Amino acid sequence: MPPIIDRPIRWGILATGGIARSFVEDLAAVPGAQAFAVASRREESARAFAERHNIGRAYGGWQELADDPEVDVVYVATPHAAHFAAAKLLLEAGKAVLCEKPFTLNAGQSAELVALARKREVFLMEAMWTYLDPSVRRITELIADGAIGEVRSVQAEFGFAAPTDPHHRLWDPAAGGGALLDLGVYPVAFAHLLLGEPESIQARARLTDRGVDAHTALLLGHRNGATSQLSCSLDTQCAQRASIQGDLGHIEIERDFFHPTGFTLHRDGSAPETFHAPPADGHGYGLEAAEVMHCLRTGATESPLVPLDGTLAVMRTLDAARERIGVRYPGE
Repeated sequence: MPPIIDRPIRWGILATGGIARSFVEDLAAVPGAQAFAVASRREESARAFAERHNIGRAYGGWQELADDPEVDVVYVATPHAAHFAAAKLLLEAGKAVLCEKPFTLNAGQSAELVALARKREVFLMEAMWTYLDPSVRRITELIADGAIGEVRSVQAEFGFAAPTDPHHRLWDPAAGGGALLDLGVYPVAFAHLLLGEPESIQARARLTDRGVDAHTALLLGHRNGATSQLSCSLDTQCAQRASIQGDLGHIEIERDFFHPTGFTLHRDGSAPETFHAPPADGHGYGLEAAEVMHCLRTGATESPLVPLDGTLAVMRTLDAARERIGVRYPGE
């Protein structure tokens, strides 16, 4: 069992892009959290980031951050093609890790990280903020209490029309580009949360000339005949809505199902009930930081709310979907 941390928790930040910036801004509002060090492949980027966010230590390499004995946990905010190498380096150094989604490029890499973390008894969690969102947690409670009966079907969509830029990571196969990994991880994780790992997977995609998916649609078959219809897109404006149907009612999330501020419950024979939750402070990343810190303060090596077995199951589904649509990344 790892030591319990009962003092302010010192965070390392690996990478200096937009998502790292948002995370650090939110971290400032989390009680007991300290943005302590930052690392980038380029020292000038790390120093500029550190100055902008009042971070005391800046490293021009990942290994220096991994070797810093005063860093308790590291947030991995690299493009996802680098998640595996970064997280593995940190885990081998004994550092707790919060790794952005998708966890890795494929299930094999994810399984290796999970096995390493469990062997070393080091904390590891995917940054799946959806599972920590108050509205989503309330939805799962209502479903567990039978509010809509047995869940029979889930629909979810996540997409936007991104500028087509062959040099941007979204469109670059070497960076793990495409809609499925970058956006599809959200509806897939949402379906897993409500219906579990699917027993059958069908997928169709619109591929670019570089072999990544601009748009993917999935039909998943779950236990007891339940289904989920999911889509993700980099070339289509979507409403980001989700719907959950049961035999006694349904739940509608009209916008941003991956971090909603409310939803409507429709029970058979009753008037619709609308639930509202206050928007998360900042960008919403504080939910992830707070969960990690709770686990570190109690000596846990895995989060019960974002379990590693669940992360592995989602990665297996994404692998199977990529196989169906014919997307492979360099080195696979």
